[in-house]
Amino acid sequence: MKAAHLKFDNQEQYHIFNNIYSYAESVNYADSAHGFDHVLRVLKNALDIQRQEGGNLFTVIIAVLLHDCVSIPKNHPDSNISSTLSANKAVELLRKYYINGTDLEAIHHAIEAHSYSRGITPNTIEAAIVQDADRLDALGAIGIARMFSVSGSLKRSLYDYPDPLAKHRKLDDKTYTLDHIETKLLQLPELMQTSAGKHMAFERANFINSFKEQLISEIRTS
Repeated sequence: MKAAHLKFDNQEQYHIFNNIYSYAESVNYADSAHGFDHVLRVLKNALDIQRQEGGNLFTVIIAVLLHDCVSIPKNHPDSNISSTLSANKAVELLRKYYINGTDLEAIHHAIEAHSYSRGITPNTIEAAIVQDADRLDALGAIGIARMFSVSGSLKRSLYDYPDPLAKHRKLDDKTYTLDHIETKLLQLPELMQTSAGKHMAFERANFINSFKEQLISEIRTS
């Protein structure tokens, strides 16, 4: 993405964007589902939402670029605080640009609140946009691809072959990948913070439902 396509308030913001973009591109991300390509998809989602919902463009973009700047594997004990660590790292990186304290706080909050596992409710439109944009990348075709990528790296089974739909057992997405669709992915649309994000989420959830129906038809043995 080129800075020229974005409308910042001043030249200093363009300078910061270019530097932070390069930094985000160089981060050693923990897995293929959370790489720089994920950051770029979240950025596209965020820009789409921001055009409809408003909010400070610079805050949204910088928060998205740095939202996974401390990248921790899903099975690491510190994984659930990675958004807080990323938010702290972001503020540390941004201090040298003399960004005012209020803007730093807004960026910190937007990064920390994006995490599903942290369970933080956004209290700004910018944080709401970043959270929705990140969650959209867990839905649709890319969401399915990422789900199987992460589960494969964690050596989880694709599904429980005696009971793939969990009709006679509790859902367990730590063991069966397919269960993650019900335990998390299809819960996301109702959790979206913005009207634009919710609309996009339900569209992507429809694709996941279609995929699940097709998968069940292919794996059914009786």
